[in-house]
Amino acid sequence: MKSVDQAAARGKVEGGITASGVGVLDKAVGILAFLSEGGPASLAEVVGGTGLPRPTAHRLLSALDKHHLVARHDGRYALGSRLLGWGNRAGVSPDLIEAARPVLAKLRDTTGESTQLYVREGEQRVCVATAERSTGLKATVAVGAVMPLELGSAGKVFLAFSKVGANSDAALARIRERGWAESVAEREAGVASVSAPIFGSDERLKAAVSASGPISRLGESPGEWLAEPVVAAAREIEGALGT
Repeated sequence: MKSVDQAAARGKVEGGITASGVGVLDKAVGILAFLSEGGPASLAEVVGGTGLPRPTAHRLLSALDKHHLVARHDGRYALGSRLLGWGNRAGVSPDLIEAARPVLAKLRDTTGESTQLYVREGEQRVCVATAERSTGLKATVAVGAVMPLELGSAGKVFLAFSKVGANSDAALARIRERGWAESVAEREAGVASVSAPIFGSDERLKAAVSASGPISRLGESPGEWLAEPVVAAAREIEGALGT
C-alpha cells in the first residue's frame, strides 16, 4: 500500500480520502479510514496500513483517543464511540439507511453478490450501507468510502439523473432511458457492478443501490444478470420510504 504521505503528494489519501492540503488532518483521516475498513488494529498494523512513520501514527492515535474518535483496548485501536454520535447527526437520512438495510441483504442473497447504498456529496459519492457476500471472491466496499462520480455504475446513476448537464451526454441519456447503469473494471480492476436510482417523494434522486462482484462471475455485461434485481431493490427501498 502506498503511504499516506506519498498519496497526499498526488492529491489523494488511501481509502478514497481527498487530500485537503492540511497534512496532519489528512493523516488523521487516513488512520480513521484504515480502521473503518479493517477493524481493530495494532500500532504496527496501522503503520503498515497507512504508511505513516511509527512516531507519527502513535502521536495521532493518542490524540484521536483523547477525543474519543479512536478507542484503545488490549493494545489495539478501533473507531471511537464519539463517531457513532456524530454519524447519527450526519446529513444522510436514518430512514433511508434503515429502509435500505433489509433490501440490501435480500439483494445480496438473491444475486449472490455484495450490495451497497450510495449517496451523493458534492462531486463525489459515499457508501453509507453495505451487505457483504460472506464467502468466496467478493467486491468489498467500506461504509464511509468516498468515490468519484466519473467511475463506477453508481457514479453514472448520479450523473445521469442529476438536474444539471445530464441531457447532453448520449451514454447518460441511455442510462436514464433504461433506468440503470453498469460498469466493468472502471473504478477497480476485475470488478463489475450495476446500480439503479432511488427517488424520494419529490421525485428527486436520493441515493443509488448497487450490486458488485468479480468480472470472472459477472462477465463483461453484468446488467444481463443484475439489472432486474437491482432495479427491483431500488423500487422496494422507495416503497419502504413511502415514496
